[in-house]
Amino acid sequence: MDIISQLQEQVNTIAAITFNTFGTLQRDAPPVRLSPNYPEPPAIPTDNTLNVAEQPKALSAALVKAAKQFDTLVAALPVSEGDEEAQLKQIAELEAENEAVGQELQRQLDAAEQELKQVQELFNKVTDNCLNLKKPD
Repeated sequence: MDIISQLQEQVNTIAAITFNTFGTLQRDAPPVRLSPNYPEPPAIPTDNTLNVAEQPKALSAALVKAAKQFDTLVAALPVSEGDEEAQLKQIAELEAENEAVGQELQRQLDAAEQELKQVQELFNKVTDNCLNLKKPD
């Protein structure tokens, strides 16, 4: 997998961890009294009170680990060589090469489509001859 795909995958991982962290914190947060004018909120019975206290730490650690992996991938990106003019020249060369390869690919595709048509015509002739719908030429 190339470095850009790895970076995209790592960004998706960070987003998923963040989403799960906020969802978990929101879901497991204890009720809080908003004002002295309101009654005390009922306590939510939980069997895993220790787990609730440890979840933010575990989720934070996972988020930090994913961020460090992202930083490592960014550090592995190649450093740009030369000035802007050299980079533009290289881009132009790559675009010209891409265009040439695209034209060759289109020629091969056209040739393959032509060959497919010939094979289909021959197949139709053979099947017609086998079914005696046409006399052989």
